[in-house]
Amino acid sequence: MKNLDLGNEKIEKLLLNFSIPCIISMLVGALYNIVDQIFIGNGVGYMGNAATNVVYPFTVIALAFALLIGDGTSAIYSLYLGKKDFKTANKSVENSIVLLIILSIIITLIGLIFKENILTIFGVTKGTYSYAKDYFEIILLGIPFYILTSGLNGVVRADGSPKYAMFATLLGALLNLILDPIAIFVFDMGVRGAALATIIGQIISCIVTFIYFIKPKKLILSKKSLKLDKVISKKIFLLGISSFITQVSIVVVIAVANNMIVKYGALSKYGSDIPLSVVGIVMKVFVIIISIVIGTSIGGQPIIGYNFGANKIDRVKKTFKLILISNIIIGIIAFILFQFFPQYIINIFGNESKLYNEYAVLTFKIYLSGIIFTCITKSSSIYLQSMGKSFKSMVLSICRDIIIFIPVLVILAKYFGVVGMLWAALIADVITFILAMIILFFDTKKQNFKLKISNKKEFNEVNLIKNNFIITISREFGSGGRYVGELLAKELNINFYDKEIINLTAKESGLSEDYIIANEQVKNSFNIYYNNDDNIFLSESKIIKNISKKPCVIIGRCADYILKDNINVYKIFLYSDLDNKIKRCVKYYGMKKEQALKEIKNIDKNRAKHYEYYTNRKWKDFSNYDLVINVDKLGVIGTVNIIKNIFKNKY
Repeated sequence: MKNLDLGNEKIEKLLLNFSIPCIISMLVGALYNIVDQIFIGNGVGYMGNAATNVVYPFTVIALAFALLIGDGTSAIYSLYLGKKDFKTANKSVENSIVLLIILSIIITLIGLIFKENILTIFGVTKGTYSYAKDYFEIILLGIPFYILTSGLNGVVRADGSPKYAMFATLLGALLNLILDPIAIFVFDMGVRGAALATIIGQIISCIVTFIYFIKPKKLILSKKSLKLDKVISKKIFLLGISSFITQVSIVVVIAVANNMIVKYGALSKYGSDIPLSVVGIVMKVFVIIISIVIGTSIGGQPIIGYNFGANKIDRVKKTFKLILISNIIIGIIAFILFQFFPQYIINIFGNESKLYNEYAVLTFKIYLSGIIFTCITKSSSIYLQSMGKSFKSMVLSICRDIIIFIPVLVILAKYFGVVGMLWAALIADVITFILAMIILFFDTKKQNFKLKISNKKEFNEVNLIKNNFIITISREFGSGGRYVGELLAKELNINFYDKEIINLTAKESGLSEDYIIANEQVKNSFNIYYNNDDNIFLSESKIIKNISKKPCVIIGRCADYILKDNINVYKIFLYSDLDNKIKRCVKYYGMKKEQALKEIKNIDKNRAKHYEYYTNRKWKDFSNYDLVINVDKLGVIGTVNIIKNIFKNKY
């Protein structure tokens, strides 16, 4: 983030810097499972691989919850960085850490308590039960570390450190790669050895990931703020739901497929265990390709989210176009490999019987024949998620795996057995691809319209910019004044300053941002002696004078007084009825009524004292202002429109 400007740097450069480490991180995550398959296949046999296929869905469930929080947080963090709302961006990460810890404990306990039931649900057979039980018991111990690493990895990338995220995951995978053959071939531990190697790698990755948060780049964490915020948690869930559903869909698909295999495989010449092993391997090879696609797409998520938040639609479209082209090329290469060289891939997982190889080749050629369509659909889903359009993203995820694939799979298995059921994937891929194209068509049309309106607005506001007017807004706490200022700045297409002044003041004064937040509007006997808040006021005054060289909206901080000699400054005061202020605090800040009342009184009292101390004026003396509005009478939008129209009519 320090070296790359998400709003102005070349898209190609940004995408390379973010996507390549992300792809490697995703691949490394996928390789955790496939490395186990390779060594188990060669050291234990296909029965061991069939057993890991039974356990695999539970690890995907763990990943689903990790990505629910991680991807949701990453999207929020990027969007609010684009909007310059650093407090909300930081708060989202603090919430995610707490949520991930809670979920990791719950999921591990569920696995330990319902171990037997879980294996049965995911299609364990008599022949694979002992292998699956041994593997699952150890894998469960690493689940908390796996969830924390997978969830926080996206946050590290969004904070501008994709290479560190890659390193943390890569280190664990390398350990797994080294320890797997030692445990299986040297100590003859079989599937238990493979599981042990996996969790050691996961623990190391988790430790390295947490070390990053000691000194992140943009992110500022506070121990006092490590508590759940209902509003932010809800946003995290909404924006991460698409990733969650994508992973859960995989679980449902595997569970249904495994049970169909066990039921109808027994009626075929292949039996149940051969298809169970083969489908597990094919799905994990499929995950490798999808990891590259998702890595490319998620690598572009901070770029898309930031520019969408900053209303730079052209850059959003260009980023998605590059992602889409890259992933189509990946899909074409994968298609060629699966159609013409499947036996070479199969041989990596051990030398098996002719019957085994026959079913494996058929599975690669049929089941993965729609890989190009899948690549396009996954790219589209993450693109929509990056812009905060979680519902549309969720629709694509549900449609492919739940609405289409599973019913078609069950029908084909019933009438055409374990070979016919393989065609379900291609049918689902084609239909979902068509739906994705329809959604993207209308979404692009909508974005083009917004861009056209935005350009027209910018043209119409040349006169406003030439006059270099400044709007200062003083407001009661809970009146909605800050939101009015933010919307007004967007409507007039000018800069907005509130919390951004804290960051600039920290650089100017040398004081920490946390100290400024705690003391910028507080005057008490202690800091009168040390005069630190005077330093804050002087630094803020200098910043306000500098930013007033261009049209902008400034919230609070005595800006109306500091710029009193500027003839183009328009001073506004916004207030609200007490009951409505309390309702806003309860709704938007998650406070209880008693807490809200106390906060309103304390904060407004401090603002009044701060204003009077530095201006020798009364804060609520309306003669100090050019315009005074009760926000309750017009509403936030109405208030914005009134002020906007005043300036448009004047200029």
